[in-house]
Amino acid sequence: MDGTNPQQVVYTNKARCRDCYRCVRVCPVKAVRIVDGQAFVDAGRCISCGTCVRECPQQAKTFRRDLALAHDLLAGNAFVAVSLAPSFAAIFEPWQCARIPAALRRLGFAHVAETAVGAYLVAEKTAACVKDPSRTYICTACPAVVTYVEKYDPGKIENLVPVVSPMIAHARHIKAKFGAHAKVVFIGPCVAKKAEAERPEFAGLVDCVLTFDELDEWFKLRHIDLGTCEASSFDEQPAGKSRLFPVEGGSMATAAFETSVLDERLVFVSGFEEVKAVLDAAGQDRAPCIVEPLLCPYGCVNGAGIGQAGNIFERKARIMRYARENPGAAPAPSLAVDLKAVFGSHLPAGGEVHEDDVRAVLEKTGKARIEQQLNCGACGYHSCRDQAVAVVQGMAEVEMCIPYMRRLAEQRSDRIMETSPNGIIVLDYDLNILNFNPAFARMFRVNEACCGSNISHIMDPEAFTRVKSGEIEVADDVRALKLQGMIARELVYALRAEKQFVGIFINITASRLNAERLQKVKDDTVVQARELHEHQIEMARQFADFLGEYTAKGEQLVNKLMQAVESKDVAEDKDKKV
Repeated sequence: MDGTNPQQVVYTNKARCRDCYRCVRVCPVKAVRIVDGQAFVDAGRCISCGTCVRECPQQAKTFRRDLALAHDLLAGNAFVAVSLAPSFAAIFEPWQCARIPAALRRLGFAHVAETAVGAYLVAEKTAACVKDPSRTYICTACPAVVTYVEKYDPGKIENLVPVVSPMIAHARHIKAKFGAHAKVVFIGPCVAKKAEAERPEFAGLVDCVLTFDELDEWFKLRHIDLGTCEASSFDEQPAGKSRLFPVEGGSMATAAFETSVLDERLVFVSGFEEVKAVLDAAGQDRAPCIVEPLLCPYGCVNGAGIGQAGNIFERKARIMRYARENPGAAPAPSLAVDLKAVFGSHLPAGGEVHEDDVRAVLEKTGKARIEQQLNCGACGYHSCRDQAVAVVQGMAEVEMCIPYMRRLAEQRSDRIMETSPNGIIVLDYDLNILNFNPAFARMFRVNEACCGSNISHIMDPEAFTRVKSGEIEVADDVRALKLQGMIARELVYALRAEKQFVGIFINITASRLNAERLQKVKDDTVVQARELHEHQIEMARQFADFLGEYTAKGEQLVNKLMQAVESKDVAEDKDKKV
């Protein structure tokens, strides 16, 4: 899977990916696989051009960083040379360009040279190969274009000039000069160079490939400030106009071809769509020509590993100025360097796509007929059919189709409205009925014939009128609908952007009646409790009165008994005395 293969050059940082499909849209070969909304780079399909890296707004697409490998090479005892792509002049000021050789030596490189040395060798070899005026030739300096032809347009392999790229040519030159034991680190703007260095036929030539982004990071890690480095020259000077290789027409200018745009036999083109258009035309109705293709728009000055220094036109101007102010040396006798390259077909896995499967996907997304296929490109594919093919191949998901997902959302919204137990009605700005759901129709005993009529024909429009006037944002009232025999909670609000009004009616008759019954029970209970309390007080009072009365009578009886006893005692005393 994406990012787990240590040899994979371009991959996705899943933590940053926000399933915006930007990478799908910009990938020239649609090598981005979408799984559960997550984008992955399919290494088998990828041509390592780095377009997705340059274009991803979330910086979720990135390339393999090889700075640790370069550090390990320099930490050993090997002789390590650096091959610096001529596009370095696009991102540095002139005074900085003069100090780059010294800065690279501070990093530990034993030999510091420009890749333009190899570019001159490639230009010479290419000029020697394109002799047949009846053939169309495709120059092979750009590894992304070569990989594209091998994977997606194998019929043009025979048109590829059988010459290696400047990076490989310079690496072979360095090995021939210092011995096979010498190590080579290439630094440039191109992500595809990382993949090119790992081709089996080039094994052991380029030991490490870094981008200018990585070089900048390296300088910062080592605290190397160009302002403190002395001005110096490279250890080897390129010949001719080879420093123009990064821009359109630079290869042909180096090869001493006339690069006038008026020359129909010489075609220099950049940007994938333009390159593809030229390749598609090659060998058909197009007259034989020599094509110099650069996959990045405007050439290597717009490589994915060049960073964001300046705009494209400023970078190109810097290249031209540097080449003009630093003219190449006179061609020197070259070493015996093998510049031959062999290319072959490397079709990506995908298998045959059956038309029935494609048709099934189109039918599922509601695009079975040609007129239903919008070809809007929102999913990232050029057409609805292309996206359907990608779904069959497992590269895309039907959910990537924005019109399809919108239709599903609308259907779900309609379904919610249809099945809601609450009455829902939608009015236009003049309070005329646009639509209502079945529950509303049952509540108010209306049918579709009411659509277009004013809401006042059905009910009192006061709540809608107040919301329309802006007096209130939301009307929330309880309304007794006598004709309907119910009590409803009425919610009314506005859709200002659409100039529409929505009314929602919730039948609360049962709950209101239950509430009233409950309140009556409560009121009756309070009355009964009060009556009982008063009765208890009265009973207590009467019992107290009764008890007091009988207590007084008892007291009188006791007094009488005591008086009687006392009278008897007095009489007996008299009798004794007598």
